[in-house]
Amino acid sequence: MIHNLAQGVRSFTSNAFLVTGERTVLVDPGNDFDVVAAVREHADDLDAVVLTHTHPDHVGNLDAVVEAFDVEVWGFDPSFPGVDHAIADGDTFRLGDEDYLALHTPGHKDDHLCLYAADRGVLFAGDLIFANGSFGRTDLAEGDRPTLVESIEYVLDAVDEDLAEMHTGHGPSVVTNPYHDVELASQAAQMY
Repeated sequence: MIHNLAQGVRSFTSNAFLVTGERTVLVDPGNDFDVVAAVREHADDLDAVVLTHTHPDHVGNLDAVVEAFDVEVWGFDPSFPGVDHAIADGDTFRLGDEDYLALHTPGHKDDHLCLYAADRGVLFAGDLIFANGSFGRTDLAEGDRPTLVESIEYVLDAVDEDLAEMHTGHGPSVVTNPYHDVELASQAAQMY
């Protein structure tokens, strides 16, 4: 099961996805809400935290989660405070009952990762791609539009038309033809 713990939260936060199953993992702890209590509504413990990237709205709750669950944190850049283990492009990482392929997708931020489970057709897109063909901003530090376009193309090459779910860093998850939204984001990012 995938639960968005930040759904309905009105604060400066990203979505925070709890993936339950064989390995209970929190994808991005979010910021400025009681994510520890939200986790405990669905699970007794956490096996890991994985970060799509380290912008404050995605990692503000990280210390609270680590303290509450004594859990290790995985991300692209182990030099970031709080990241215990590196996930490199092409690595696999178990979330719930599925193995996810890590895709290094800079352009919004240098340490950005997307996670893709081909068997289930599930993509955690972080702040790279959003619903309706929106895409991550590139006006912040480490943002770069040409690199973002390359990263969206990389994701487009990795997933296929059977993509069933796309869980994004902000806004709603896409569960109806998400591949189309990835295609739209690719087109839009190249245009503007």
